Amino acid sequence: MARRPIAPVAALLSALALSGCGASADGALDTQANDPTPVCRVHQKQPPGGRYTAGAKADTGAVLQMLRYYTANGAKAFCDGKPSTGTDRRWTDLYTALGGRTTATKR
Repeated sequence: MARRPIAPVAALLSALALSGCGASADGALDTQANDPTPVCRVHQKQPPGGRYTAGAKADTGAVLQMLRYYTANGAKAFCDGKPSTGTDRRWTDLYTALGGRTTATKR
């Protein structure tokens, strides 16, 4: 069995994480920041992270931004025409658990 060096693989993974090419570990919401009034939604790639789910230790600004995004855009269809994914549902479940209107979200 051939031995594979671990250092180059670890260096590549670190570089991807630092460059933004890898998945972010913070579970940030994609609010489509480049389009302040999107006509459709994109699927979320990450489930809600601790900045949204950590209770008293959550990032209040991030939570309020998430609530605003779903209040304004949650009932819009997804841009690809497909239904919500499990990750999308975790975000909408969080939105409603924090007091958001269930009528403001499309599943």
